[in-house]
Parts: sequence; structure tokens; C-alpha cells
Amino acid sequence: MKGILVQKYGGTSVASPARIRRVSRRIAESVRAGHPVVAVVSAMGHTTDRLIALAHQVSPSPPARELDMLAANGETITAPLVAMCLQAMDVPAISLTGLQAGVRTSGQHSKARIREIATDRIRAELEAGRVCVVAGFQGVTETNEITTLGRGGSDTTAVALAAALGSTTCEIYTDVDAIYSADPRVVAHPSRITHISYEEMLELAAVGARVMHPRAVELGELYGVAIHVRSSFKKGPGTMIVAEVPMEDRNRVRGVAHESNVAKITVRGVPDRPGVAAALFEPLGAASISVDVIVQNVGLTGATDITFTVDEGELRQAVALVQEANREIGADEVLSSGGLAKLSIVGTGMLGTPGIAARMFRTLAEHKINIEMISTSEIRITCLVARSKAEEGVRALHSAFELDRA
Repeated sequence: MKGILVQKYGGTSVASPARIRRVSRRIAESVRAGHPVVAVVSAMGHTTDRLIALAHQVSPSPPARELDMLAANGETITAPLVAMCLQAMDVPAISLTGLQAGVRTSGQHSKARIREIATDRIRAELEAGRVCVVAGFQGVTETNEITTLGRGGSDTTAVALAAALGSTTCEIYTDVDAIYSADPRVVAHPSRITHISYEEMLELAAVGARVMHPRAVELGELYGVAIHVRSSFKKGPGTMIVAEVPMEDRNRVRGVAHESNVAKITVRGVPDRPGVAAALFEPLGAASISVDVIVQNVGLTGATDITFTVDEGELRQAVALVQEANREIGADEVLSSGGLAKLSIVGTGMLGTPGIAARMFRTLAEHKINIEMISTSEIRITCLVARSKAEEGVRALHSAFELDRA
């Protein structure tokens, strides 16, 4: 018998009965090739969005616990449908919720983190010759409270299961056939990437590339699980996310990413003393609000300004927390604005290569795209720009760094 194969099928892959049958046939092929299969499934199509919209129709502020109880049902519906379809194809299968699959999480509703996976039930079912169809995106706390893992949670479930089961590869099936140098919906001729490093993929995912969630990539890197991003709708290899890419696949800039749902908060006149930044950001961390680009001016008069970005959907909550913290800090004022986007270039070849940043800034200037903030890592440069200019900026940078497919 071959090694355990973990496959994940996204919402578009299981959006209709016809697509569920297609997915089931692919799973059946893997079983007949000798693999014990664990299939992690997302909610059908836009089910989760519809459930959340329904919650807001009956309550202006749905309690987080009840929202998780509701949202988790999307995957819980898909899993038995896939299991039924497999059984109709004479492939033994069983559906499992997050609880039944042993996924234990932290208690933060809608943003829970996987703490451990007890694989006894899954291993027993696999040994009995059954495919395990696991509801992704969900788990339970130590007190059996249902939690969800947030955006991209099914990817995270799949990679975590692969790690816990000792699999060396996790297959992620989606509506694209590979990872590209830019969003194919924005750039006409992006280059297909055959191999990409965990580090590069993590940076791309963190700045807007929606194919993979950063937490799933982090788990893959931590536990040495190669991630194979493939198409649900056609055969053939996709993109391998691995520790080291082949030499011929290396490039100074591997991809251009953008994220449109960005807002910024500026705290002006912050007293320039130790502990102030911690007092400002700790409440945001406690509320699981991710802070990205941070810029602090040099304090020359005993005060400084701090500007940072958050997801625009969390702007109202973030501003309220910052204003509360400011009662202790004593800054002059708290300002906020939305309508922004992040433009980023990513590539390990950028490290130690002069002129990359200058080319990026010059390209944006030539297209009259104003840069509001800049953030960098060793392999990434991110600029904050007006949302209305984001897609134009992606196309300009993609061309400037010669990433268009020949």
C-alpha cells in the first residue's frame, strides 16, 4: 500500500452535484492507484458567505460563538455529499466533522488556530479501507466548542492533517491550474510557476495572492510537507511549493501580488517613550486583528507619529481599540482611512540585487501612482497605494520586471 494521500477540494471544486461527482472520480482514481485517501472539503460555492449574510439579516451583531456554529455547517454539508457519491461509485468512504477527525483548536472564534490533531479515528478508518472525507475550516476546543479557522481554513486543515499523518505531500485542488506570476484576472499573460519556495509563497500569500493561505504554507514549511497546487477541472501537474526550487526556476522577481481590502490608521503625536508601541498594539493582538505595514516617524520633539494598516473589514473594531488604548497613551489624535491597496513584488533573487526597489518606484511614478507607505522584507517590497490604481500597478510592475509569458 502506498503512503497516505491528503487532498483538499475548494468551494468551486464542489459547487454543484456535477462537480462533486468529478471530485469523487478523482478521489476514486487515487484509491484505485493504491493510496489511502483523506479528502478535505470546503463548503459548496459561496455557501459560507450566504450563511454569514443570513446571520446578519437576523442579528445586527451576531455572537461569535453562534456565527461559528452556523458557518461550520457549510463544510459539514459537503463532506457527507462527497462520501455518498464515493459510496455510489463502490468506493468505501465516511464523512467526518472536525470534531470526529480530532482537530483541536484554540478558543478564538472565527480565527481559531489548530493546536493538535488526534489521528486515531482517521487511521482506523483508513485501515478499514475507507476514504475519510473531512470537513475543513473547522475544529473544536478542549471543551468541545465548535470553532472555525478563518479565511483559507480548509487549506490549513489539509496541510495540518498531512503533517499529523506523516504525509510528505498535500494536494490542493482549486479552480486554477497553477500559481502564476500575477492574478490571471488582472494580467493578460502571466507566467506559470512550476516550483516556488515556501518563503516566496508565504510572502505572496501574505500580500494578496489568494491561491494559498499563509498559515497553510507556514505549516508546510514547518513540517516539511510539499504542497501541490492543482486544478480540479483538468489533469496535469500544477505548482509545487517546496523548500528549494530548481536552479532554472529561480528569478529575481517571481511574482506581483495585490490586496485591495486595506485601510490605515494613524496615531499622531504619540509620546516618544518606551512601552507606548506595546500599549498600542497589544489590544489589537488580543482581538486577533492582524497589523501589517507599520511606519513610525523619528521623534525629534518628544512625540512621533505611528501609521499602520489593517484589513478594512476590521477597521471599525481596530479604531475603537486604538482610541481606548490612547486614553492611556495620551497621543494627540487617531485618524483612519480606507480605499487603499497593497502592491508587492516578491522573489528570493531580490536579496542583494541592487536597483530592484528603484525600478519598482520609477515604474509606479511613470504611471502616476502615488506611494503612501512602503514596507520591505529581504525578499519583498510592498507599496501602499490608492485602491483605484491597484490593478494598473500590477500590470505595470509585471511588465517592468519582464514576467509576461512569452
